[in-house]
Amino acid sequence: MAYAIIRARGKQFRVEPGQKLRLPSIDLPAGSKVEFDAVLLRTDGQKIEVGAPTIPGAKVVGEVLRHGRGAKIVVFKFKRRKNYARKQGHRQGFTEVRIDGIATS
Repeated sequence: MAYAIIRARGKQFRVEPGQKLRLPSIDLPAGSKVEFDAVLLRTDGQKIEVGAPTIPGAKVVGEVLRHGRGAKIVVFKFKRRKNYARKQGHRQGFTEVRIDGIATS
C-alpha cells in the first residue's frame, strides 16, 4: 500500500492515491490541479523513504473537488456571579481535495 506524509497549510497529512482529504481553505477554483511538494515520507509498501526534512523531487498531485464550511463550533464564555456570558459560533472553511498520485522526481 503506497502512501505519503505531506505538509500542507501548516499541518501534516497521511495521504494515499484515491483518498479524499479536507484541508484548510486553498485559494484555487474547484476542478483545478494542486501539487504538494513538501513530502516528508513516502513508501510503496516495501521501501520507506524519509526526508530530512523533505524528500527532494517528490510531490503529491491532486484535484480540488469543492469548498465548504465545517460543522458549527459554539464558543461560550461564562463567569459566575458577574453577569457575564458570551456566546459565539464559528464554522471553519475547508477545501476537499482528491489525491491522484504520488510522483517521484
